[in-house]
Amino acid sequence: MTDPYAIQPSELDQLPDRDPEETAEWQASLDAVTKAAGPHRAAYLMRRTLERAEGNGIALPKLLETDYVNTIPTAAEPSAPGDEEMERRITAWNRWNAAAMVTRGAKHGVGGHIATFASAAWLYETGFNHFFKGKESQEAPGSGDQLYIQGHASPGIYARAFLDGRLTEAHLDNFRQEAGGDGLPSYPHPRRLPWLWEFPTVSMGLGPLSAIYQARFNRYLTARGIKDLTSSHVWAFLGDGEMDEPESTAALALASREGLDNLTFVINCNLQRLDGPVRANFKIVQELEAQFRGAGWNVVKSLWGNAWDELFQLDTTGALVRRLREVPDAQVQTYQTRDAAYIREDFFGKDPALVELAKLLSDDKILECFHLSRGGHESRKVYAAYKAAVEHKGGPTVILAQTVKGHTLGEGFASKNANHQMKKLSTDEFKQMRDLLELPIKDSDFVDGVVPYGHPGADSPEVRYLQERRAALGGPAPARRTHALPALPAPADKTFASFDKGSGSQNVATTMAFVRLVKDLVRDKETGKRWVPIVPDEARTFGMESLFPSLGIYSPKGQTYEPVDRDQLMYYKEAKNGQILNEGITEAGSMADFIAASTSYATHGEAMIPFYIFYSMFGWQRTADQMWQLGDQLGRGFLVGATAGRTTLTGEGLQHADGHSPVIAATNPAALSYDPAFAYEVAAIVKDGIRRMYGEAAPGEDPNVFYYLTVYNEPIPQPAKPAAPGIDEGIVKGLYRFNTAESAGLSPAANAARIQLIGSGTAIHWALKAQRLLAEEWGVAADVWSATSWTELRRDALDADAALLRGEERVPYVRQALHGAEGPVLAVSDYMRQVPDQIAQWVEQDWSSLGADGFGLSDTRDAARRYFGVDAESIVVAALAQLARRGEVQATAVKEARERYGL
Repeated sequence: MTDPYAIQPSELDQLPDRDPEETAEWQASLDAVTKAAGPHRAAYLMRRTLERAEGNGIALPKLLETDYVNTIPTAAEPSAPGDEEMERRITAWNRWNAAAMVTRGAKHGVGGHIATFASAAWLYETGFNHFFKGKESQEAPGSGDQLYIQGHASPGIYARAFLDGRLTEAHLDNFRQEAGGDGLPSYPHPRRLPWLWEFPTVSMGLGPLSAIYQARFNRYLTARGIKDLTSSHVWAFLGDGEMDEPESTAALALASREGLDNLTFVINCNLQRLDGPVRANFKIVQELEAQFRGAGWNVVKSLWGNAWDELFQLDTTGALVRRLREVPDAQVQTYQTRDAAYIREDFFGKDPALVELAKLLSDDKILECFHLSRGGHESRKVYAAYKAAVEHKGGPTVILAQTVKGHTLGEGFASKNANHQMKKLSTDEFKQMRDLLELPIKDSDFVDGVVPYGHPGADSPEVRYLQERRAALGGPAPARRTHALPALPAPADKTFASFDKGSGSQNVATTMAFVRLVKDLVRDKETGKRWVPIVPDEARTFGMESLFPSLGIYSPKGQTYEPVDRDQLMYYKEAKNGQILNEGITEAGSMADFIAASTSYATHGEAMIPFYIFYSMFGWQRTADQMWQLGDQLGRGFLVGATAGRTTLTGEGLQHADGHSPVIAATNPAALSYDPAFAYEVAAIVKDGIRRMYGEAAPGEDPNVFYYLTVYNEPIPQPAKPAAPGIDEGIVKGLYRFNTAESAGLSPAANAARIQLIGSGTAIHWALKAQRLLAEEWGVAADVWSATSWTELRRDALDADAALLRGEERVPYVRQALHGAEGPVLAVSDYMRQVPDQIAQWVEQDWSSLGADGFGLSDTRDAARRYFGVDAESIVVAALAQLARRGEVQATAVKEARERYGL
């Protein structure tokens, strides 16, 4: 007969067993308990043994799941400081005003969300009263804690700001009505309400990702001696449904690996997403616990309120805990809406032991437990969880707090699938809510059916208590401070001027030119330490390995190994105070790094200059949502799309061939998008960016922008900067004439047909070759222009159009620059035609363009350019066709050129 307890082959068979007899005795004891007392008792003993082993410092893997109970038993809960009754009243006022604000706005049709804050109110209020440090905190001066507020909970945050005097009734009445200038944005938004919000979070998933990298960047600033942020804590408030976003959990291992005990996730587990249960047939809390434990996080579950204590004490068989673990989330949601008889039958009736337990409970007790009593709704439970989180050392903590979505809003809201879309309460529902919250609001305060705001008075005990608690913690929160920082000293002019002379006969790609510029800038005595190089595991592709030994790669552990290339000049050097953030293969993580660094001027009062260099194809296409987040958060810095263009990255093919990133970048109002052709243009753009973002911005210039530069990996001799006046202005504004047919030494005939060729990025080299072919083979004079930014030219023209509508006379810069230029215009870039066509309507001359539309492909550069019709010969044919339509060359020249060049 087969022994059911026989041990199967195991990886442990490979380890030495110095006492097999003792091992067999332990196994036999477990078998005996299982037979005599059942598997649940055996599992309990094993878990107690594991718990004792951990307490004795024995290294063992942890269980991924625990029972569906609170991590901190009631008997172990610390006493919360402060006045619990006072905090209850404050929370009641905030609940009321959050619901009133959204309901009053409903008459304007602007919507709003009520149920999320209703479920999470105590999660926020406990933090505001006892944990969240403000900007004036003595422990973290100028920084405080960083709070990533769940976007749909914003009405509750506004309600609290109203109670403490930072907002007025007029502000609340302008919720979601911003056009007049005094409104409140629907969700956390620094660009729309920059004195309150620090972090935009409603694009779900980006909040948790950013919080992890913000906590990590705080450690980076501390390690590099920029600012001591040891006492600054990052709190991210998230929804259980939000955790389905891949970005929400993308960096959990990073947080654990780097021991970020300055980070706490608070996940509001109300078991509902936007349109229904999060895990209808499963249990989201258990799933998240396993996920976070597996990633190495400390997990604190706060599931049940004090009313459950009696039930757990009565559960002498473990049947209650087993039943709680097996009931799916959607059924828990159903219990919250059903009567006691239903709960007796469906929950307790499944196990004889539970039937007997239920006989000891009144209907009121059952309803209190299943309708109201959740860990996330009781301040003492929340306080215990938060205290455990901030005291835990060695790694990040996640708090899984169970709540009821729509709590205190009445039967019409609580746990209903549609409550995310429900924007208002009726007058009767508000009166029921008032009675439940015990608020002194009279029926007569409801005038013409309009719900009143509630406020106990500026000098009331509630407001004084609230303000005293915030004063003790360092001032109001959330709060964003725009520090009056001095302008960073401009780097020496020679750093940039060295590129003006060109490279002579040496072939230099603009990617290499940018890296060389950065190498010079990080050596600057004044600002060098403020540069934050960020790269997603492609530093060698971009020629950045020379920075490794001089700057070091940041690692909280330093370098615990001998690098394989230690004997080489450019070896792989990691250091605790390393300056480079080399993130591995994660564009999303690198962007989160960039956002933290680019907003450090506000978050911490320390201006940092991040540059993030990446495959251009994998920037805007892959992480454009984060680039919007960057603009929303008023970030500053340099995004560098390297190996740019559809035809320039030889051989790589469709998935690497970027022909569209400037189109996507053009949609972001905060992005200044440039496509420089030459090294001196790169230098001029970076110089101007440093001035605008970190130095003295000109009147009317917004410093809260970021620069996007496309640079290329095609080594080409870099020309010297032309000596004509206004070149730097043209580079920054987006267009200047690089040369004329005459200055290029082509000596056109006096009556030669003339055309203007405009190129950007690497395409200008094809235009220059076409200029020569047109002169030498077709007798056509061509002037060549460099368009460093099609997007900035368009934006200037749009501004000029708007000025005209206001009665102001303004001529777009592109029209000024091309004024008087003879002949038609032909534009070309290594991107789709839509990129140069942005400016077509403001060009007075006849316009046509060439571009690399369609999908990319693998081949040589020359073959790819011929395929897309953007090489020099294709430009010649297009130029002749344009001139032929104007009657300035013979029509036969076009056919002849096609045949000569094999097109």
